[in-house]
Order: sequence, then structure tokens, then C-alpha cells
Amino acid sequence: MAQQMADPRRKWPSDLAALGERRASSPSEAYAALDLGTNNCRLLIARPSGEDFTVIDAFSRVVRLGEGLATSGRLSNEAMDRTVSALAICADKLRRRNVRLARSVATEACRRASNGAAFIERVRRETGIALDIISAEEEARLAVLGCHILLEAGDGPAMIFDIGGGSTELVLVEAGARKQARVPRILDWQSVPWGVVSLTDTVGRAETNEAERIARYEAMRDLVATSFAPFAARVREAATHPDIRLLGTSGTVTTLASLHLELPHYDRKAVDGLIVPSHSMRSISAMLSAMSPAERSQLPCIGNDRADLVVAGCAILEAILDLWPARRLGVADRGIREGILRSLMATDTRGQRPLRDLTRPGTQPDERS
Repeated sequence: MAQQMADPRRKWPSDLAALGERRASSPSEAYAALDLGTNNCRLLIARPSGEDFTVIDAFSRVVRLGEGLATSGRLSNEAMDRTVSALAICADKLRRRNVRLARSVATEACRRASNGAAFIERVRRETGIALDIISAEEEARLAVLGCHILLEAGDGPAMIFDIGGGSTELVLVEAGARKQARVPRILDWQSVPWGVVSLTDTVGRAETNEAERIARYEAMRDLVATSFAPFAARVREAATHPDIRLLGTSGTVTTLASLHLELPHYDRKAVDGLIVPSHSMRSISAMLSAMSPAERSQLPCIGNDRADLVVAGCAILEAILDLWPARRLGVADRGIREGILRSLMATDTRGQRPLRDLTRPGTQPDERS
């Protein structure tokens, strides 16, 4: 089930190369990126600002599109209805902003579902948004493009990972990539079909006592470790370097980072770019895995939305730390959407057609609240 590059040595494009040569844009022109994942629907609208961009609008909603997909192989009617409602709000925002270029992508849930293509057509018909089901390879590339700037400085190789709702991507990047430098070259990567939703649905939610919760957590870790094994073997030599670095982008790492800081509520400014000792993340993971869902839901920055899914994220994170034992973990509250924005801006600079249209001109999305 794992997906990987046919040739790990393949040279990947550096989409940021043209950012410094961006054409003069109207101050009112905006770019948009929409990421429809297995668990969340997220939109980011931004305007160019020097070699970076300034966010002018955003939207995020837990839609659980992939709920039950691991067992049924299909997107449920309820999940699709929730998602279309969220996408209608995104379509309204896109229409109200002066968006020059935009791209909408769908990931693992739509890749795996037998009715994924039919759902994409329904979204286009009802909202006007043309979703692009991207490959796991493209998902990994966009994640790196969006968050690599937060890599801790160092001379050793680095791993960037993205724990999603339906899959996890691991990316090995070249040694010596430093903050503010060019996009690092990707040396190898792997995607496995285990995210916080798919892993939870597969292993089950039975947590009646502490012993059962611990056994469930170990089963999750074992399942993920088995899927990671081919990649772990390929990066084993690189992992022995004394200066390896690790950067994670996902709700799992930002949630655990919030608990590490003992924040009373989530604060992106405090979390994005934070460097946390790996042993602290392991300790928090062990604590959460032994707690009941009710106990977890009472913790700040978790609540009911993440109480039943965060344990699966912890299991995936610990499996990653097992194969890439970095002493510290960088935390990124950015990823695919930021990667899309940078890619769109660079593509527009070069005068080329964007990778994909996301909202077709002249479409009038349904009004939804």
C-alpha cells in the first residue's frame, strides 16, 4: 500500500526560484489555496508581499470526509453533505475576494474512495469548485514547499513529515538545508495509508479501561511501524548522522506542542516554528494514550473534536521518532496550502498556466451559511 518515488534520486522542481522576480501585481490581486483532507477542509487566501505573502482570509472546518472509509471503502452521504456545506462557504469567500489564481486539492480520502470521482463532480456541480485529486507524491512535495523554511539549521539530513487524516507522508531532504535557503532537494519519500482517521477506524475505538487503551495504542504503533519498514530501511544510514533534524506539519504535532507549552488555548504564533525536545513529545503521547476519551476532551487545545483521534496521531508520531531519532522536533502550523500558494505565485511569475484551475470562471456557487 505504500507509495514511493520510482527513483529517489530524481531532482524535484524548486518552485520558489522565481519568487524574487515576481511581476508587479495589483495590491488587490489575491491567490487562494484549498486543501480538502480526510478530516479537515482548509482555505487560505493571500496577497504577494515581497518574497512572501500576507494572508487576507482563511477558513478551516472539521468535516471528517473519510469517516468510515477504512471499513466501507466509500465516502458516506453524511460526510459528503458536511463537506459540501463547508466547500460552499469556501466558494463564497473565493467569489467575494479578487482572486487572480487559485488551486483546490483533495487528498487521501478522495484517492481511496470508490465514489471519490463522483463526489468531485458533485462538488463542482453544487459549488463551482473544481477539486484536483493529487497524488501522494504531489502532497509530499507541497508540504515540503509550504513548511521547509522552519527546518532547524544544521548540517545533517532532515526529515519532514505530514500526519493527515487518511495518510502520512515522510520526506527525506538533503543535508545542510538552512532556514531562508532555497527549497531543499527531496532525496526519498514514502506515503502510508495511516492517518488519524484511517488508523482510528481500522484499530477501533474500544477504550473501556487503561489496559485496553495501552494495548490499542501498541497495536496502532505496530501497524504503522510495519508500513514504515521499507522507508526505515532506506534511511537507516542517514539516521545515524549526529545532526539529523525533524520537522512535522499536522494537527497532531501542533496539538502536542500546545500541551508542551501548557497553553490555555491554541495560539498559532506560539506554536508555529517551535522546537520541542522529542522526549517531551513521547511523554505527552504516552500520557494521552493512557487517558480516557472523556479525560482527553477536558485538556486545553484538544476538546471533543480531537479527543478520539489524537491517540492515533501520537502512535504515528512515535513510529516516526523510532525510525528518525532526532533529539528535537520542529513544529509547523503550515503545509500544503502554503505550498500551493508559493507554487501558484511562482508559476504566475513565469507567465505560465497555473497547475490547475480551482474555480471555473463565471460559476456562481450556491449560497450556504
